[in-house]
Amino acid sequence: MTVIPSDSLIPNPAHIQAETMLARQFGRETVNYFSSSPLNRLSFLRSDHPFLSAALKHPSTRFVILKDLAPLTKAPAEPYYARYDEIRKLVPDTIYDKSEEEILKEYDSRKTSAAPIFLGLDESRERDGAAVATPLTWKIYAGTPYFALDVTPRGSEEQQAQSKAVIEEFEARGLSFLQARVVMSFPANEAAIYAQARALIDWNTRNTFCGTCGHRTISVHSGTKRACPPTDLARVAEGQPAERPACNTRTTISNLSFPRTDPTIIVAVISADARRILLGRSKRFPPNWYSTLAGFIEPAESVEDAVRREVWEEAGVTLSRVVIHSSQPWPYPANLMIGAIAQVSDPDHETINLEHDPELEDAKWFDVAEVEEALRSGVSALGDKPGADYKEGALRLPPPTAIANQLIQAAISIDFLSGEKNSKM
Repeated sequence: MTVIPSDSLIPNPAHIQAETMLARQFGRETVNYFSSSPLNRLSFLRSDHPFLSAALKHPSTRFVILKDLAPLTKAPAEPYYARYDEIRKLVPDTIYDKSEEEILKEYDSRKTSAAPIFLGLDESRERDGAAVATPLTWKIYAGTPYFALDVTPRGSEEQQAQSKAVIEEFEARGLSFLQARVVMSFPANEAAIYAQARALIDWNTRNTFCGTCGHRTISVHSGTKRACPPTDLARVAEGQPAERPACNTRTTISNLSFPRTDPTIIVAVISADARRILLGRSKRFPPNWYSTLAGFIEPAESVEDAVRREVWEEAGVTLSRVVIHSSQPWPYPANLMIGAIAQVSDPDHETINLEHDPELEDAKWFDVAEVEEALRSGVSALGDKPGADYKEGALRLPPPTAIANQLIQAAISIDFLSGEKNSKM
């Protein structure tokens, strides 16, 4: 397995180094894996087809390639970014010649094509440690354009044949699609780009049909919205009117489908005396591997209320104060993990009860000293072994790339637990 330095896995954007009043009061911001993308998303240019056309074909442009949501890589820790010439078979250079209005008007469900998704511009002017000689310049913006492209064989026979040809060419050069339930081996910047690509490709794949009328939708706004076309030329070939059956998504302001993000809480719980941490384990976890508790936020529920509800439902523990700590995008498939630290106000509320919701196999209170030792020697991803210093039977914890690890570290922090007015997280 390819190993990269752990410090390159944690994002370190310039803004967290800035000296500000809030930074002095609350400490440096915690930035989690999959976040702090180096790309400027330039969302307002996603419908600007002249810009997209120029970006698509620019020599500096890079494509994140996925097949069945698996990223194309040189090695497990090194994604491969394709150039336009390598995917031209799937994406003709005329794809943005027509406006979205014209594309919708000429929609023909018999014809399908791969749809590139514009991710943004890398404005750093560097790539792989070297300056980009000729970045794309558009109005006041300049940088390396990034797109995502799904090469999974699907759609028309022609599109499937083109996809297979592109895949074969990549694999003939020794490249491979990384097969893993969760990919967390990329350096921080690459992971953030991959997360955006995976989430958007997954959403487009899941929403190829309209949720109201059931007919096919079409990707617009460079892969960040989907529309239900009012007409279909395939119907004319069948002797029917081009107009599709009525769909109320076309008669209201909500005539587009947007990518979803599902908010989820995840929390490190501190005992009333601040000397223990509550952790739980699922049946799928390896022996002695525990993590923080988590769950989905329900409609009309605040983040803080969701934290209290989930901890009581899963572990029977009643919480008092809840503090939001940091967040982590989680593209499996579209979660936003909202991390919190919470505390029990009274020892009487610390009794563990797993009889409410059977989601957890076990939950325990762990002394801070035991947690500190696990952070030193028992950290690993679910499918990996702990470090060489790990003692068999001791507590194991998630890796630093997981927000659970960052929450645990913050929860046992002396500064955080000091109780002073200016304590930091």
